[in-house]
Amino acid sequence: MENGSDSDPLRENILQTLKGKALEKQRVYDNTFEIFQLVKEVLHELANEMNEELQGVDKRVKLEYRDRGQYEAEIRVAGDILVFSMHSNVFQFDRNHTVWKTSYAKQSVMNTYCGMISIYNFLTDSFRLNRLDDLGYLVGRIFINKDYRYFVEGKRQMNFTCHNFGSGLIDRSSVRQIAEIAIQYSLNFDLLVPPYDAAKIVSVGQINNKIEDSKIQTGKRLGFQFNSDDVVNKANLM
Repeated sequence: MENGSDSDPLRENILQTLKGKALEKQRVYDNTFEIFQLVKEVLHELANEMNEELQGVDKRVKLEYRDRGQYEAEIRVAGDILVFSMHSNVFQFDRNHTVWKTSYAKQSVMNTYCGMISIYNFLTDSFRLNRLDDLGYLVGRIFINKDYRYFVEGKRQMNFTCHNFGSGLIDRSSVRQIAEIAIQYSLNFDLLVPPYDAAKIVSVGQINNKIEDSKIQTGKRLGFQFNSDDVVNKANLM
């Protein structure tokens, strides 16, 4: 077999993959990046709008938007921070994921390649006091494909009401809805006192750090289980 032969089946397969799958995955990335810029705009708008309505209230009860770089943005809401983080890679779902039950996924495997924007909830004090060991929690993930079709996977309590995967396009309205629901969920996701047994032993280093910088590890569910058993995705499961 000659190198570079037009009849080389392996080479032809590589070229077809690049022309097909690789090109489509690039479209997914471009779409996701575009929507992430929209996420940033919406978060900034929400902060400005709500702050106008909060005028005259305690100045600590406000929203603050911050662009954290190409793939991250945050919105601070009183004692909470929501970090929106876009992953730079494109994903495929494992075969046990419920997305494969949708009619849209069955039409073409290419429909299921998605970019991902994750939403994490942290305590504002975790950043303000530089408590690097504090925990944040994933409260939602937005998946976007090559055609701007999307679905949201999130904690059941968030009660997402977005369109079914394949039937709706992600736009400013749906991004705003997702952001508002994530904010509401985080405000209602309270900081619980950790179980006594989880906090009954502390090291000298920890207590010294606490005295200096309040750095004993803190998280909204520290010592409690925060599992995926109450995660729901809003793909059409019919």
